[in-house]
Amino acid sequence: MIRVLLADDEAMIRAGVRAILGAGEDIEVVAEAGDGRAAVELARAHRPDVALLDIRMPGLDGLAAAEEIVRTVPDTAVAMLTTFSEDAYVAQALGGGATGFLLKSGDPHELIAGVRAVAGGAAFLSPKVARHVIDGYGARRVARGAEARSRTAALTPREREVLGLVGEGLSNPEIAARLHLVEGTVKAYVSTVLERLGVKNRVQAAIVAYEAGLAGG
Repeated sequence: MIRVLLADDEAMIRAGVRAILGAGEDIEVVAEAGDGRAAVELARAHRPDVALLDIRMPGLDGLAAAEEIVRTVPDTAVAMLTTFSEDAYVAQALGGGATGFLLKSGDPHELIAGVRAVAGGAAFLSPKVARHVIDGYGARRVARGAEARSRTAALTPREREVLGLVGEGLSNPEIAARLHLVEGTVKAYVSTVLERLGVKNRVQAAIVAYEAGLAGG
């Protein structure tokens, strides 16, 4: 079972999300919080597989709670649940270590898929968010592409191959199957790639892969 901590300051939103996640037979909501501070405390107490956090909550907001959970409960994957898709929120959430970004207005199946993805160690951005992040660079995109290609040029061919598959949203087991490698070897490759690119998590690596032309066509 994928054990989930759900944090949102609106009880009706929590009830709706809990009902959606309940449709996934492999997902169980083990704790709920109405604010960020309670979310951090419950994450420490329950050690869930995934912490699903609203961005705007009283007291400690979801962004700050995400950073604290990533720091103190590193085995818990963090995904943000929000109605906001502005660059600042996305960038801050990813910079804080979140590996998923889901919109409350998204498809229920997308919510379940996102929880499963981050629980499995993969990155997941709502398609609308991904388009907003990647296509919203405008005139800066060409420069960012050149910078990304420069950063990935230092990687070995195998490391670039692994990065491209991370960029396509594949988990370590899926990458291992695709490349006919053992999972431990893939995990080592991913760790090396993150370190050499100077990024904190798979989502940031996926964006570099996309900008460098290694993923997303």
